[in-house]
Amino acid sequence: MLTTLAAATAAEFQGGVLQLVSESGTIVKMVLLVLLGFSVLAWAVIIERWRSLKRAETTSAAFLHDLETERRLTDLAHRADRYSGSPLVPVFHAGFREMTGAISEAVTRYRGAGGMPERERERIVERVRRRLEESAAAESDQLDRHLGVLATTGSVTPFIGLFGTVWGIMNAFQGIGVAGSASLAAVAPGISEALVTTAAGLAAAIPAVVAYNILLARARRLGGRLDRFVLTFQSLAEQQIEAGRSAAAAVEAGGVRL
Repeated sequence: MLTTLAAATAAEFQGGVLQLVSESGTIVKMVLLVLLGFSVLAWAVIIERWRSLKRAETTSAAFLHDLETERRLTDLAHRADRYSGSPLVPVFHAGFREMTGAISEAVTRYRGAGGMPERERERIVERVRRRLEESAAAESDQLDRHLGVLATTGSVTPFIGLFGTVWGIMNAFQGIGVAGSASLAAVAPGISEALVTTAAGLAAAIPAVVAYNILLARARRLGGRLDRFVLTFQSLAEQQIEAGRSAAAAVEAGGVRL
């Protein structure tokens, strides 16, 4: 008896998982198709974010090293574009443009008055600080873009797979009722077909959750580096604004020299 049941079960499973998928019902196939879509989208985000964050970390480290070596912001601005993969560069350009524009306005306003007063220098520093923070916030938002896709995939796909499993088990029990037999040969194929969707849901969710945690941690580290860069740039700006008290020293060839 057991030998007969085992032989029948083996015949049902011949062909493996692909045969189970091909012989599954329409609902189960739709569930598997949805899970495949989630998985492909999640892996696309993982690859894109991994490459982007890795490049951002590398170029940011090189840019900060250049900043430590070259303390003149004007000279650094000419070379900043070579670090285009770094989120620090747009923040640097935004702060530098704000600073040069504010100093040019102040020099024009206080020309012939013996240099800009202390309150004007404080106002320029405050303008630069606000502009740096705005740009840094925008860059921070870009660091973790699309990570919500991974979070959604990790949280939703197991339940989608479970739905397919429940549906498949319902069909299996209906088949048992029609056949009037609860033997292993009658039950096992339907249950196995149902469990395929659970396995597919987990296969989509596990890489998404792992990648989400890793990439989010890297994005947060870069966000912290952005915050520290804002403070560093602000300190350098204050020093160079103080050094540029004289209009003759601040204006050269029609532009601001810092």
